[in-house]
Amino acid sequence: MLPLLQQAVVPRGWIDNDSFLAGYGAAQAVPGPLFTFAAYLGAAMNAEPNGWTGGLVCLAAIFLPSFLLLIGALPFWDALRHRSGVQSALKGINAAVVGILLGALYRPVWTSAIFGPADFGLGVLAFFLLVFWRTPPWLVVILGAAGATIIAAVV
Repeated sequence: MLPLLQQAVVPRGWIDNDSFLAGYGAAQAVPGPLFTFAAYLGAAMNAEPNGWTGGLVCLAAIFLPSFLLLIGALPFWDALRHRSGVQSALKGINAAVVGILLGALYRPVWTSAIFGPADFGLGVLAFFLLVFWRTPPWLVVILGAAGATIIAAVV
């Protein structure tokens, strides 16, 4: 979703790339990052509607397709989930999501944030904080921002 969202809003001038990536990073620190990020984009956009109205419009727009799909598929879900073909399709979808997430990690996150060894080290440190030391994501975002500020001042 990140590359698609970025391609849809940044080239049109609705929001600049730095604000886009900053909002994305901050949204990762809270539950429901896609929904939080949608509300952020709506509120931070240069185009109307923005502010509270834009945030609410984008939040409704991100929820509405899921609700409609849920309402449409729920009556058939019990019958579908026991079929081997549907189970195989869901396994394939889950595997494809991993590839999509790796692609989103590379572009735009990696290509717009890792410029040298210090940036790479900060990224590795953030990864270790999250995975091995179980540091809360909100704290990793704050520490990452502080580390990036120090790197920018030194380099």
